[in-house]
Amino acid sequence: MLFLIFCFVGILSYAQQNELVRDNKSDVVFTIKGSVYEKSTNTPYKDVEILINGREFTRTQSDGTFRIKAKIGDELIVSHKDFETKYYTITSNERISIEVIDAQRTGRREKQSSDLKRFNAMIDSADAYLKQDAEKSIKFIGNALNVNINMSQSAQAHELLGDVYMYWKHYDLAISAFKISIQNTVTRSVQLKLAKAYRNNGDFEKSLEMYQKIPKTNLSNYQKAVWYEGYGDTYTKLKNYEEAIASYEAGLEIANTHLIAPKITDLNSKIAQVYSEQGQTSKAKMYFNNSLNLAKNENKKRAVEEQVKVAEFNSNNADYDDEILLRKQAIEGIKDIERDSVITNESPITTQKQNYKIGNAYYLQNDMENAIPYYEKSREEADKREDLDVKMDATRKLSEAHLRSGNTKEAIAYSEEYNNVIDAQYAKKIQEISQVARYSRNIAEQQSRITSLESDRALSRSKYELTQEKNKRQELIIYSLIGGLVLLLITGYLMFKYIKQQRLANNLLALKSLRSQMNPHFIFNALNSVNTFIATNDERTANKYLSDFSLLMRAVLENSEEDFIPLKKEIELLNLYTKLEHFRFQDKFDYTIDVDEAIDVEEFKIPPMLLQPYIENAVWHGLRYKTEKGHLNINIEPKSKDEITITIADDGIGRQRSKALKTDHQKKQNSKGMNNIKKRVAILNEMYKDKVDVTISDFQELEDAGTEVVVTLKKD
Repeated sequence: MLFLIFCFVGILSYAQQNELVRDNKSDVVFTIKGSVYEKSTNTPYKDVEILINGREFTRTQSDGTFRIKAKIGDELIVSHKDFETKYYTITSNERISIEVIDAQRTGRREKQSSDLKRFNAMIDSADAYLKQDAEKSIKFIGNALNVNINMSQSAQAHELLGDVYMYWKHYDLAISAFKISIQNTVTRSVQLKLAKAYRNNGDFEKSLEMYQKIPKTNLSNYQKAVWYEGYGDTYTKLKNYEEAIASYEAGLEIANTHLIAPKITDLNSKIAQVYSEQGQTSKAKMYFNNSLNLAKNENKKRAVEEQVKVAEFNSNNADYDDEILLRKQAIEGIKDIERDSVITNESPITTQKQNYKIGNAYYLQNDMENAIPYYEKSREEADKREDLDVKMDATRKLSEAHLRSGNTKEAIAYSEEYNNVIDAQYAKKIQEISQVARYSRNIAEQQSRITSLESDRALSRSKYELTQEKNKRQELIIYSLIGGLVLLLITGYLMFKYIKQQRLANNLLALKSLRSQMNPHFIFNALNSVNTFIATNDERTANKYLSDFSLLMRAVLENSEEDFIPLKKEIELLNLYTKLEHFRFQDKFDYTIDVDEAIDVEEFKIPPMLLQPYIENAVWHGLRYKTEKGHLNINIEPKSKDEITITIADDGIGRQRSKALKTDHQKKQNSKGMNNIKKRVAILNEMYKDKVDVTISDFQELEDAGTEVVVTLKKD
């Protein structure tokens, strides 16, 4: 008896587990598309009743097509007075074709049936290529529109055309396609898509207006959840977070009430994102935990996407341990996904991107021992998948990580490899630009063909034929449009040229203004030094200081009107200035200025007075406060054939300790000087294509951290 009881319990448990698995698989709601037609003639049936489990209800349109929400395992009931009721079990989200027998249908609709069959075949082909090849998909839609179809079929074709453009991010074309679809037949699903297209195209006010035009009373429960989600998305784009959260919560209530699992996950995730953007970390974390747990019950890809999203949230909040754990779990999920499908390099859930992010997390924790292997994994996978963007980033970070670990040789090797990857990336970008241009031309041709077909169909419905005079008028309109387009292009070019010239003039004016601010700042600091010597009755030293200072001032004033001067002159300025500062603070630091003999100092150009503020900061805010005698090292060496690096390193007290010692007035003055330099570099780089690059970091990991400024200078 006990054995029988155990067997019964085991069987019951196994059955319940199987039932639970089936329930999880069948939770996903699909939009089922189908058609009902007569078997012998392929003639479509209109006004056929379509029911799901005897509840959800719709009717076929004039072309025999229908669409209805259903899940795998639901029963589809097809009934009409002219044929016997049909029963069908949903097994996937593929199109359903239902054949019925009706002897009363006449043969006069045989051509219509043939056109319908051809139309459906073209639409199915277009749908199959939607995410694979936009050109082919649009071509099939054009072929479908070339068939003798009605307004309902035209609406269906243009809806699919809008879906293609939405997927490939041509939102302006998607808006046009959805508008034409609505003009032919108004459907709530297309109105929702149009509102989303407006939002993705950046027209948020029109998006809100479109959502408000859709009557929610006529929407299904799933569509209501989508409406509130989309409405909240638009308010999020407008940064109206209060309205966004209210809309998301209303949609979440509907999704919870009607057990719409995918939307429950999506809305929890979006509420979390809004709270995160508002800085409400605890609330964001709570909703992200909900979405993370809910996503596990959906398909593997959705679970991985949510893991990556929550990992980004953890990264932004410096919760690196949780970030690393989630990304490692995501990598395992990605491997499962890749067994059945291909993940493109553009996707955020590639293994190379996740390994790179894990490396970054370890790097930010200063754990180079763990960071380096993950950067190497990322680089290897990126190389295997030809993902140059990730390979470039991973190579750069490997160089930085090895440098921070003290592995100078490896750091240099990866730095050289980084330059090679940049060259390869540049070549790839040139090729991609050419491909995009060709792709745009092909898409424009296909769109032009579809536009022409739609125009022809509109004309054919007008019940009269075009006369020769109207043909001439149409030609005149076309030529006028072409002329207007040419005029618009010429106007646009002239405006672009004018704006470019105006921007150049503004940049030159800004540079002049910034240079005029630098000289008084420098003179003021120098005269303070003279004042100190006079105050201590050291007239001889003051005279000597003034003599050297006058030489420096003459050189500064001579170069003050130039954007760039030879590196040789800048080195002479540095020698004079550093000599003056050392003259005053001899007991605080020594200095060296080393210029690599391989550098031709006449060939390189540098903005005047660019380096002086960094030397001034090193002396006044770092070395001056050091308890023992420090050292200032200015080193100029080649980086590549056309680049040099100028390193200004001091072993002073460092930026953090210096900042703590400053008064409010000093902080303000220092901020102005540094901001001045940043603005000059930004303007010069815009004008001369990234000629100068400046990085500032700690010099050493000691109590006196010091500061290291590295200026990278490109040859003209």
